[in-house]
Amino acid sequence: MSEVRRIVVGVDGSAASLHAVRWAVRDAVTRRVPVELVTVAPRVPRISGSSLALRADDRTDRRADTGRISSIAVRAARAVGGSSTIYIGSRVEHGAPVDILAGLAEPSSMIVLGSRGLGKFADGVFGSVSAAVTTHATCPVVVVPSAQCAQGPVVVGVDGTSASEAAVDLAVEEASLRGVDLVAVHAWSDTDTGCVLAGDVGSHGQDGAVQNVALSKSLAGRYDDYPDVTIRRVVARDGPVREMVREGSRAQLVVMGRRGRGGLASLLLGSTSQAVLHSVHIPVIVVPAGR
Repeated sequence: MSEVRRIVVGVDGSAASLHAVRWAVRDAVTRRVPVELVTVAPRVPRISGSSLALRADDRTDRRADTGRISSIAVRAARAVGGSSTIYIGSRVEHGAPVDILAGLAEPSSMIVLGSRGLGKFADGVFGSVSAAVTTHATCPVVVVPSAQCAQGPVVVGVDGTSASEAAVDLAVEEASLRGVDLVAVHAWSDTDTGCVLAGDVGSHGQDGAVQNVALSKSLAGRYDDYPDVTIRRVVARDGPVREMVREGSRAQLVVMGRRGRGGLASLLLGSTSQAVLHSVHIPVIVVPAGR
């Protein structure tokens, strides 16, 4: 069973962040966990001299805008929550969005971001902020696009590593909560050895039967733990991004693992994760290894 006990949403005043709010509340209702809406505004630099009065007015305007943005997000969350009794809280933080959001990444949390934030505060949730949070957060991070599909299965990438193990755990639970099938994708031949969906270089010469066995081992136990979920296996000697995008075109959610934090592994993985995030039009969850 997942350890998600709280869902945190990054809010910046954009339409994209409101899509993230709505997705997060729907997921929280099914999980029966609280939601915390976090509006991040940059700190106003301290100055002195003749511009002090102008800067004070700017601070007042920013506080008013921040309060308005937070209130709009709360109303959107409550509208989706309806009669549900889940707790919906809000808070305002001042500082760098990446530092604030990544700092909220407790093991029992899930962070949800919009894919293209255009708010004046966060400088766009997706892009540098979203990429940094998905790369470094110690909890699952969900990137929600504006166009979403409520139908179809949940798709997860599997390669037998601890990264994909954590992703499978979360993906099968999401499928169970949504009452849909789970599609487990194992792409076993690709030149991108840094991708969590590609097998080791030595496995490229092995046949599909061997890879099917490997996939079955990765899914062992999930059938008993979630008998309500039908798991469909996809084994393909193809690029992992292509397979995930292909399956994602018929899905409502994609889940991927992330091997580690920082260094070469994150750089290699980043290109694959970002390729999928840019190529599919449904929410994507990036799960760190060992969560």
